[in-house]
Amino acid sequence: MRVVFWGTPEFAAPALRALVGEGFEVVGVVTQPDKPQGRSREIIPSPVKQIAIDEEIPLFQPKNAREPELIAKLSDLKPDISVVVAYGHILPQKIIDLPKLGTLNIHASLLPALRGAAPIHAAIRQGLMETGVTVMRVVQALDAGPIILQADTPIFEDETYGELQVRLSELGALTLVEAMTLVSLGKAEETPQDDLRATYVAKVTRESARINWNDSAVEISRLIRSSDPKPGAFSKTPKGDVKMFGPKVMDDIKGLPGEVLSATGELVIACGRDAIRISGVQPEGKSRMTALEWVRGRGAAVGDRYGG
Repeated sequence: MRVVFWGTPEFAAPALRALVGEGFEVVGVVTQPDKPQGRSREIIPSPVKQIAIDEEIPLFQPKNAREPELIAKLSDLKPDISVVVAYGHILPQKIIDLPKLGTLNIHASLLPALRGAAPIHAAIRQGLMETGVTVMRVVQALDAGPIILQADTPIFEDETYGELQVRLSELGALTLVEAMTLVSLGKAEETPQDDLRATYVAKVTRESARINWNDSAVEISRLIRSSDPKPGAFSKTPKGDVKMFGPKVMDDIKGLPGEVLSATGELVIACGRDAIRISGVQPEGKSRMTALEWVRGRGAAVGDRYGG
């Protein structure tokens, strides 16, 4: 099959590698325009763009998917099917319908649960025991297309967003190859989603990663893990905003919410219920470090109160 691949970040890279490795004819790759990265504002190719360059696949970087020139160029490629994995923009119907077999998408949840922009963050923050990936047909409604194939996986107790994202990206790649094989053989069965069971998650913002110390230690632990490494759950401290990582719930330890209870070799902070031990921090404008390094540098002291 002749495939056009749409994707941008690292999450999409395993799927593109898998398609190429399994012998699908990827005739074009569409990714977002290059953007400055990090403090240096250096222009770095997206992971998907780098694969396209390495594999010498025709590359397109339109400002948006509605450009008439892009539609004309993709039509010339005569694709059989398109695959979308974290491209970053909603595709117009004309693009969705361009290939004769339509357009497929990998979504990082077991649909219809967790439709929307941040299903991996939401799965951890909601305390789910299991999540997975869904390969579905793309329709105009948000993550609402019929399901072709799903695969599930447990969420480990201390797993972070970054760790779960890597596992789901690999699982998504394997599931996509299987789904594409079924489609190519005409054996794919498409199951409509039950919209009544659908749940939705909002996009992650800096404000949504702010720690509320009135919450329980379990809730705060989930927030920290779901925000690691990005955007990083943070709190106001006497030393400014500080991102926190590596949480461990400390049962039956009491104090005022946001109060530092221990800063001698570990950083223990009281929550609305129980307390939490923090193993890593990132003070504003500095690199990530261990909580011990921060405490030794007088970044925290017993009795400090942290705000939202």
